[in-house]
Amino acid sequence: QVQLVESGGGLVQPGGSLRLSCAASGTIFSINTMGWYRQTPGKERELVAMIMSDDTTNTANSVRGRFTISRDASKNTVYLQMNSLKPEDTAVYYCNVDLIGKMGFDVYWGQGTQVTVSS
Repeated sequence: QVQLVESGGGLVQPGGSLRLSCAASGTIFSINTMGWYRQTPGKERELVAMIMSDDTTNTANSVRGRFTISRDASKNTVYLQMNSLKPEDTAVYYCNVDLIGKMGFDVYWGQGTQVTVSS
C-alpha cells in the first residue's frame, strides 16, 4: 500500500521559516491532489494548502502570502514552505494525498508533524 512520511517540523521563532516535506511511496498509478492540513487541540482539522495534478493551488486565507505549496512529481513529494511564521500557525501538520493505487481511488494521511512557533 501507499505510505506517507512527513518531515521538517520543529520549533521556530515568530517571523522564522520552516519547510515541510511529505514523500509518498508504494504503488501509485496517479496522484489527483496533494495537500497540507493542520489541527490544534479542540479544533477541527483545516485545509492549509492543496496542489492539483495540473499544478493549480488553493491556499487558506490565513496563510496566503506566507506559505507556498509545491511538488516534485518525480519523487511523489509535496512541500510546504512556511515563511513569516506566527504563533497562531502552531499546530500538527498533516500531509494528505488523493491518488489512484492498486486498491483504486483512495485517500492517505501522513503521521503528522508538530510545528511550534514561539519566542
